Amino acid sequence: MTYPESIQFLYGLRLFGAKFGLDNTIKLAALAGNPQNQLRFIHVAGTNGKGSTCAMLESIYRAAGLRVGLFTSPHLVSFRERIQVNRQLISEDQVAQQMAELQPCLKQFPSEYHPTFFEVVAVMALNFFASQKCDLVIWETGLGGRLDATNIVTPLVSVITNIAFDHQQWLGDTLEKIATEKAGIIKTGVPVITATGAPEALRVIEITAQEKQSPLTRVSAHEALQNSQSSSLLGDHQKLNAALALATVKVLQPHIPVTEKAIADGLASVNWPGRLQLIQTSDGRKILLDGAHNAAGALTLRAALKKEFANQRPIFIFGALADKKWFEICAILAPVAARVITVPVASDRTASAAELANSFRAANPQLAAVAAASLADALNACKSEPFIVITGSLYLVGEALEQLGFPPANTSERGLNEWTMPKNQR
Repeated sequence: MTYPESIQFLYGLRLFGAKFGLDNTIKLAALAGNPQNQLRFIHVAGTNGKGSTCAMLESIYRAAGLRVGLFTSPHLVSFRERIQVNRQLISEDQVAQQMAELQPCLKQFPSEYHPTFFEVVAVMALNFFASQKCDLVIWETGLGGRLDATNIVTPLVSVITNIAFDHQQWLGDTLEKIATEKAGIIKTGVPVITATGAPEALRVIEITAQEKQSPLTRVSAHEALQNSQSSSLLGDHQKLNAALALATVKVLQPHIPVTEKAIADGLASVNWPGRLQLIQTSDGRKILLDGAHNAAGALTLRAALKKEFANQRPIFIFGALADKKWFEICAILAPVAARVITVPVASDRTASAAELANSFRAANPQLAAVAAASLADALNACKSEPFIVITGSLYLVGEALEQLGFPPANTSERGLNEWTMPKNQR
């Protein structure tokens, strides 16, 4: 297979939607030779901060001299972002090779039980990391944890960043229900580390850890703020993610020793695009990109703006998916915006730009909020503004990176992020 053929095949897998359950992934991994058995993992779940925590852990262990695999989702522009070794994206040829190797395995499934896009990509990543002889894999969940395709591994440690409201239609409408899904990555006897602050969610994690006889380490926000070690990423919330990463490294010291220098170097050089990512243009303007796609993320963005950019009121370009609680996000961000331009997201699931603008105005009647036909139009309308924040959906952030000239690939593959839940699972 060629790379374009592989991408087209992956696009075709979206027809199978997304399914909760491990049977397909277990069978596909077995047909591929169970590559996960050749690897060591740190498994990371949570509502927000998963990607940043994964990036920090990857950077620390790479600084320590390990060959580190990184599996994350969604991608911003290129599909290849999802599978990296030592922060090098899997190559186009390697994607094609992995797809060719999995083709015979996929033919072993009847059409009604065909593996989904995410199930195939998870096993592709396992196969690739094994072929690359990775010393350690930082393994991020997709959605939830308990029935997520990534949950076929037994890690060295399980990490749960936090529990907040998101994906309620699939994970449950209370923090306890969401926590139950996230806590599903906890394995018997395997240490678990969490920065969860919500008492009702933490209780679920504590009970699960106790039942599984898994040593539990809690990282509090207060302790994190006292910690002198911080990362290169913007925002006080990254101090909590850094403390979580440090606690993970400490728990794993008997298995994978890491020097203080490697920890400091790793945190100082960590890079995670699209999350409070600041771009300075050649004419001195600032553009901040952040995928604040739920209320907790919006609160984090607002706090970061107040601290890192005090006395500066940015122009917001905002777009969201219709299945998110975007009215909550609008209400949180409205007080810190000078004005807002709302745009549609390049997705069939986009929220109406006009409705988003109305929501901003309802939250702050004094705020000038207008709808634009596209991100390109919005960028053109504020091309002379000194400070712009582009936020909401990560899909919008990916589109912005492309339009601003920062793509990691020659062509966009953002459409591969699109999926739907089968009706019988909604």
